[in-house]
Amino acid sequence: MTRITKITEPDEIERRSFAIIDSEVLEPRPFEGAHWEVVRRMIHTSADFELLSLAVFHNDAVQAGIAAIRRGCTIVTDTEMARAGIGLRRIDRWGCRVKCFMGDEEVARRARELGITRARAALDLVAGRMDGGIFVIGNAPTALLRLLDFMNKGICRPSLVVGMPVGFVNAEESKELLMGQSKTPYITVRGRKGGSALAASVVNALAELAGKAG
Repeated sequence: MTRITKITEPDEIERRSFAIIDSEVLEPRPFEGAHWEVVRRMIHTSADFELLSLAVFHNDAVQAGIAAIRRGCTIVTDTEMARAGIGLRRIDRWGCRVKCFMGDEEVARRARELGITRARAALDLVAGRMDGGIFVIGNAPTALLRLLDFMNKGICRPSLVVGMPVGFVNAEESKELLMGQSKTPYITVRGRKGGSALAASVVNALAELAGKAG
């Protein structure tokens, strides 16, 4: 018979969950320090231990993300789900703003007129205003591909890209292109996996680390 652990407090559930993850991922772990804290939260969000072999960090990613949050950067997501998944209590102290433009009327109009996805149209709307910000892409490969195009042309210079589009068409390929460029820090996962909740969990982990740093 299955036994249910009677824990109802959110903080205690999280603490116990992290303890279980720590106990199941024996040392030496593939990630250490701040990198492990990010990957551990990703596993906590998804219950997917395969992320231990799929998560990839640019060398400067964690520090760049922490610094951007502590500066009060703008965080732009490609879905409302990712926006809602970023805990405001973690970032409010720094003055960060989390925005999603998928429902913007101008984005909808541009997508209809040009026959493109709203995710790509949203990047067209905000890319030139996002220097120093964080892009969180957890759903649309078209958004990541458009962002990479703007980055290559010097139109957009984000501090960090959390690039985790999910799916079967161009998701894996867009992430490979992200990893193939070396100028902009990124955090991503290889292959088809990803998603809005996973991408949001990375920002939450970075915000926790920002709080510990100061």
